Formats: sequence, structure tokens, C-alpha cells
Amino acid sequence: MRAIGVILAGGNSNRMGELSAKRAVAAMPVMGSYRAIDFSLSNMTNSRIQKVAVITQYNSRSLNEHLNSSKWWDFGRKQGGLYVFTPTITSTNSYWYQGTADALYQNISFLKDSHEPYVVVASGDGVYKLDYNKVLEEHIKKGADITVVVRKMDPSEDDISRFGIVKCNEEMQIVDFEEKPLVASSSTASIGVYVIRRRQLIELLEACAKEGRTDFVRDILIRYKGVKKIFAYKMDSYWRNIGTIDSYYRTNMDFLKKDIRDYFFREHPDVYSKVDDLPPAKYNGGAVVNNSLIASGCIVEGTVENSVLFKKVYVGNNCVIRNSIILNDVHIGDNSVIENCIVESRDTLRAGTVHKADPGQIKVVVEKNFRYTL
Repeated sequence: MRAIGVILAGGNSNRMGELSAKRAVAAMPVMGSYRAIDFSLSNMTNSRIQKVAVITQYNSRSLNEHLNSSKWWDFGRKQGGLYVFTPTITSTNSYWYQGTADALYQNISFLKDSHEPYVVVASGDGVYKLDYNKVLEEHIKKGADITVVVRKMDPSEDDISRFGIVKCNEEMQIVDFEEKPLVASSSTASIGVYVIRRRQLIELLEACAKEGRTDFVRDILIRYKGVKKIFAYKMDSYWRNIGTIDSYYRTNMDFLKKDIRDYFFREHPDVYSKVDDLPPAKYNGGAVVNNSLIASGCIVEGTVENSVLFKKVYVGNNCVIRNSIILNDVHIGDNSVIENCIVESRDTLRAGTVHKADPGQIKVVVEKNFRYTL
């Protein structure tokens, strides 16, 4: 493909609460064995983009460990490859990234040293499949300066005010763009994927830097909407942003639906991730599991219903887990009850622990009990 990829994975979401206290949102576990960034990386490699940069910043250790080998997404090549950029102190700059445009500008040498004519910019916190080739083809066909991938949102399911809202004319040219409005005037939202010519992106970033502007959406898309030809590419397939506790919970629960599970697991193209060398899940004599995803390395001795268990989770005797998400390496003691909860990774819940939330509510459980004592 005639494009390089850039994944913006450095941000934090205050709406994730304690879930993002020790990891970047792009590193959040999704559907048992994946991370949120895996979907953007898989879309890149499935679109035959061979050179991809991931820009990280906030709590990047977990994300960097996940990206320590590029072979899982087929970027281990003589040409191209996977690049991870973190904030760097230089002779001219000692600031952390001040915004998305500033993050791109501080790594502008990556853009200047590349030879591909186009750039695909994507966020690292979306769960979706998309062939970026189709977006690029439409971009070239319409002679667009910038193409923004958009999707029609359901106001009853999503808080539209946390997205960029666009209005388009009959030719799908964007005539208005509002970033996270208090009252949305449209239900068409940007999913955070953009296609732009590489040299034009460099020019726009340099202009922003001279004027002290730092945000890609506000200072490029919105500011230039009446000057540049900015078009929308409509996406109709599954997409969710996991930037809030509610949306993160809903996303994982969506994978308990067969049609969505088949779309990601069984339909081409595949979604790739770093593979851990773990044994398959083990179900002991008292285990009862209904409509749940159980990842590798788990041991289940209790009852699990309508839940997602991530890697290396232990569920003790007579436990009941319902409508919950249990993150990696959690030990749940005997006779515990967990309902409508998200349990943080590496937690230890002592025997007899009870955590319940009211239907329609989600409780985040963070316990730091010692698993092993002398």
C-alpha cells in the first residue's frame, strides 16, 4: 500500500477511572486475549501497510511490553517495520506531548524520512475491522485533502458528546465539525481514523507548531474545514471506542454475542495479538460455565455466567461470577460472589468476598490483598 501508518496511543481517559491508573487505554485487555491496540495494528497489516509508528506516552510500560516484538502483527520485515515513539528530551524540546498534533510534530522526522505518499492516522482505543485501502481509494477518487472515517451512532447506546461530530453535504464533504459538543447536532461521529497526503501533513504540522497549536482535530480538521477539502468515509460495520468504563464493559459483553464473535474470530481478515505460552483453560469437577469467554491459563471450579475471564484467572469452589469482566491474573477465593463488576488485574479476592452492583450499573473492584503469606 502507498501509505505509512501512525497509531496515536499515548492518551489517558479520566472516564476509565481506576482501570487506566496503571496502563494506557490502548493497552486495555479486550475479549479475553487481546489488547485494544491489536485492532488498529491488525487493520494496518491486513491493509498491507508495512511501516507503522505507535506514539505512546501515558503509563506506557504495559503497552511497550506488549509491542516488544513486531512479529505478531507481521511487521518483522527488512523493509518497513514497527516503530514505538515515546517523548524524548532533545536540544530544542523537553516537553511531553502537548496534544495529538504536537505528538506528530515531535516525531516529524519519521514522516520526512518516509517515501510513501500517504499517511493513515488511527487511534489505539477503537475495536473494529477496517480495510484502509478502501478509505485511501475513496480519498484519491474524490481528490480530498483529508478523509475522516465516520460512523452513524446510536444515541441510546453511546454518549455521542464524547466524540467529534460531523455534518456532511450530499457529496460527503464535511461542512461542519464539532469536537465533543455538549449538545450534539448530528449522530455521525468521527472514529479517529484519517487519511492525508504525507507532505501536506508535514506542512500542516509545521504551521501548527509555529503558532503554538497542538491538537490535530481542533487545530487542523476544524480550523481548516473551510479551506481544505475534507471528506468523510462512512463505515457501517462494528466499531466501539473503549474510552469509558461503560463502553469498555459493553464492548467486552458484545463478544458474548455469536454474530459479533464470529465477525472478529471467524471472518477474514484475522485480528492478531501477542501470544502467551499458556495452557488451555481447565474446568474442574464443580465448574459450570454458560455463555462466557474463558481465556488460556484459567482454572474454574465455580459457576461463571455471561462473563469474560481473561488470562490466568482462578475461580474457587462454590464461586458465582455473573455479568462480569475479570481481568488478567485474578485469584478469586472460595464461596465468593461477583455480579455486574469489572475486577482489576492481579487482584486477590479472599474467600467469601461479595461484590455486587445493581442491574445497569458497573462496579470496578480493586483489591490489593496479599495472595501468598509466610
